[in-house]
Amino acid sequence: MRFRPPSGARTEPPAADDAAAWITGASPDGWFTEPPQVVVDRDEIIIWGRVPTPDLGADATDADRSAAQAGRIHQFREDTRDDRIRVALQVEHRYQRKVSWGVRCGDSEELFTHLSAPVMTRLRQPERQVLDTLVDAGVARSRSEALAWCVKLVGEHTEEWLTELRDAMTKVEDLRRRGPDAA
Repeated sequence: MRFRPPSGARTEPPAADDAAAWITGASPDGWFTEPPQVVVDRDEIIIWGRVPTPDLGADATDADRSAAQAGRIHQFREDTRDDRIRVALQVEHRYQRKVSWGVRCGDSEELFTHLSAPVMTRLRQPERQVLDTLVDAGVARSRSEALAWCVKLVGEHTEEWLTELRDAMTKVEDLRRRGPDAA
C-alpha cells in the first residue's frame, strides 16, 4: 500500500540539485550567451537567461540602449514561446514545481509570467500598524502588498546574510544526506 499524506498536508517536491544542468541541456543551443541561472524554491523554478545586447554604436543614448534591450527581450519572448513552454512542461514534470522564465539583456531584465504564492501569517497589532501605515501612505494598496514590499526591502538590505544562511542550510542538508541513515 502506498503512503498518502493526510488531506491538506504538504509534501515536499523532489530534490532539484541537478536542475541547472538539466535545464541547460534541455534549452536549445543559441538561446543564451551563457548558461542560464536557475533559482529554485519549494514552489517554483525561475530560469534566467542572458541574451546578446544589441549593438547601437558609440553615439547611442542611455534611452536608446534601454529601448533596444527591452526590444531584444520582447523579441526573445515572442520567438521562443513554444519552445519555452515545451521545456517548462518537462521541468515541471521532473521537479514538480512551476517554471518561470526571465531574460537579462545588458542592464535590463524582465521576469515573464511567474508564480505568486499566497502566504498566511498571523500578525500582532504593532506589525499590522506597520502595514496599515504603508497602505495609508500610498506605498501599497493593501496589507498583502505592503507585506510583500517589506519582505522585498528586507531581502535587499540583508542579501549577504541571507546568502550565508542559505549556504549553511545547504551544508546541513548535504550532511543529512550523507548521514548514517543515507544507506
